[in-house]
Amino acid sequence: MDMQLGNLSSGQKDELMDQVKQQIAVANVQELLTKMTSKCFKKCVQKPGSVLDNSEQKCIAMCMDRFMDSWNLVSRTYGQRLQRERNAS
Repeated sequence: MDMQLGNLSSGQKDELMDQVKQQIAVANVQELLTKMTSKCFKKCVQKPGSVLDNSEQKCIAMCMDRFMDSWNLVSRTYGQRLQRERNAS
């Protein structure tokens, strides 16, 4: 794309912003999954092998559930804070 942003129509700018937001969302999900996988694997798998035993599977499932619950709580709280700050302005 050789166009400068100033030459884009309002609709083109909106479309570009939507694409950027989607790319950011995908990157955030990838980072979340990478962190969750790494933390839960380190916590739950003491001796890596070709299969996970039942206790490792349960530990990973619970770890991932707790990680997602925590992430959702932080995200929700952050969103509420941003909304309060916008309303206070």
